[in-house]
Amino acid sequence: MAKQAKIYRMVMDKHICPFGMKSKDLLEREGYEVEDHHLTTREETEAFMNKHDVDTTPQTFIDGERIGGYEELRDYFGKTKPEDKFAAAYRPVIAIFGLALLMALAVNWSMGTALWSIPTAERFVAFSMALLALQKLQDVEAFTNQFLGYDLLSQRWVRYAYIYPFAEAYAGIGMLAGIWGWLVGPVAIVIGVAGSISVIKAVYIDKRELKCACVGGNSDVPLGFISLTENVMMFIAGLWMIIHASV
Repeated sequence: MAKQAKIYRMVMDKHICPFGMKSKDLLEREGYEVEDHHLTTREETEAFMNKHDVDTTPQTFIDGERIGGYEELRDYFGKTKPEDKFAAAYRPVIAIFGLALLMALAVNWSMGTALWSIPTAERFVAFSMALLALQKLQDVEAFTNQFLGYDLLSQRWVRYAYIYPFAEAYAGIGMLAGIWGWLVGPVAIVIGVAGSISVIKAVYIDKRELKCACVGGNSDVPLGFISLTENVMMFIAGLWMIIHASV
């Protein structure tokens, strides 16, 4: 006989609760036959919450016992793991660099270029710069608020904080397009040098504990090695583009 569970969740014309869908899916994956009750109006939802003295929906019941919302249901099935703060903080950076590498390899594969070669490194750096710029451009104001906390050049000239993500995108896209190095390389060098000096001063000299704006504003990535790597990478890429253009 299948295990039984009841779930009460909001399913309205203009809103379907995502946690209700996740709770139902989790129950079904755990082998439960789900009696799915839809709360279709705000009044019906309020009446349900008042009746059971709860503040939120969905609510799951198993064997007549109220388990609670989605997080409580995960706890019930032992699905909740302690949050690794280090992994959570660096997850966006890992995703960006991992995707950039895969994109570089994919382009090489489609062009018949050796997977592990100088073009792979060039495309990896270019894709990384473009993706990092994209993160910043999603919310330029949030980025500048965080960036101004440690970047020396933007502290002297605030408008530079607004220019930075566009300059990074320009350098990355220019490198991908193979634009003449003298047009793109100097931009990458300037932002790379200024950024490296700022990070070294803030982290390794002043010993400040700040959040990095490398993946956009409001990120939890600690300022340090990752941001320094981003800026050094841009500096080297700028030099490489100029040298390559001169050959």
